[in-house]
Amino acid sequence: METIRNMFEHLHWSNQRILETLQNTESENEQINRLFSHILLAEQVWLTRLKGSDSSNLPIWAEVSLKACAEMANRNNQYFKKFLSSLTDPALEQIVTYRNSKGIEFNNSVRDILTHVALHGQYHRGQINQLLRANGSEPVILDYIIFKR
Repeated sequence: METIRNMFEHLHWSNQRILETLQNTESENEQINRLFSHILLAEQVWLTRLKGSDSSNLPIWAEVSLKACAEMANRNNQYFKKFLSSLTDPALEQIVTYRNSKGIEFNNSVRDILTHVALHGQYHRGQINQLLRANGSEPVILDYIIFKR
């Protein structure tokens, strides 16, 4: 359980660092903003599924302002903190049945879903860093060990 909680603390820390960088960048980059909002929207989708609710009407790609992203990042963090605070080790092995955006049904453990959420965001934050560098900005250091230091 501790590893999962650490992963989500790192996820929030990483989202905040990306957000601060985007807020301090002189010119907005549509592709970067789209990737960042995708991370946050996907977090919402997975949290909805973890709660046992239907996520089929939730977008995973959308044009979202940076201000809305900031609000979403904080809201997601609060929801995941609450979800994780009541989670036990045995509950990590519970199977969640959900439908993807195409209506196909899948079954995965809570542990696998939470691991996916953390890794999915890190993958796309890497893409954001690549785009930042290509646009002449310094990439954001998001390494887990830096977070733990």
